[in-house]
Amino acid sequence: MPPLPVSVDAPGLHGRAILSQRWEDLAFVHWRVDPALVAPLLPRGTTPDVHDGATWVGLVPFRLADAGLGRGPGVPWFGTFAETNVRLYSVDAEGRRGVVFRSLDAARLAVVVGARLAFGLPYVWARMRIRSDGERLTYTTSRLAPGPRGAGGRVVVTPGARIAEPDVLAQFLTARWGLHTRHLGRLLYVPNEHGPWPLHTATLHELDDSLVAAAGLGGLAGREPDSVLWSPGVRTVFGRPLVVPTSA
Repeated sequence: MPPLPVSVDAPGLHGRAILSQRWEDLAFVHWRVDPALVAPLLPRGTTPDVHDGATWVGLVPFRLADAGLGRGPGVPWFGTFAETNVRLYSVDAEGRRGVVFRSLDAARLAVVVGARLAFGLPYVWARMRIRSDGERLTYTTSRLAPGPRGAGGRVVVTPGARIAEPDVLAQFLTARWGLHTRHLGRLLYVPNEHGPWPLHTATLHELDDSLVAAAGLGGLAGREPDSVLWSPGVRTVFGRPLVVPTSA
């Protein structure tokens, strides 16, 4: 089955919401790569999602804010923290496009433990900070546990003009309505919904990163990124995980 069309609008959740949160001040740094390089890193039952003959690797630092259960209010302090993820793009046999996280560095130890146990997501505990100096934003990460200890780096961007009509690539990289993860021997698809991304151009001033290499993609972060975007953020809601049938 071919992948479903890329859409800036969420298809909507089936069933009740299990989590809600806001994603704020996101820098989307991406590299174009050969799908054959990514395929061994994806969970069994998924293949690389491809745009214009290539798949993509993303480094995305941001602030996760006001996380809470269902569609209820966020938990004060505990539900707000900085996070950086390294992500790949996947499609399953049902044609659902998703994100596969190779790592999610987060500054809340309890969230790291809970997400690893509940969904099998590769969360790691890190020391993180997002600093604003005028229009310029600096994201810093230093991994604590599990290792490699000290992996991380520094990303510095200045957001630019609002993109009135995001092109197909920008939609492909940001309008992802779920994640794939393998947990307890099963392939899961965890859907989410949110409004269309308010996307901006961005100038990348500095990139010093070892998270991409730690995720199994050595040498990539030393190359000039092929896409850099920024967004002030969206409010998102996650639905219950769906078990994806696989042949093995």
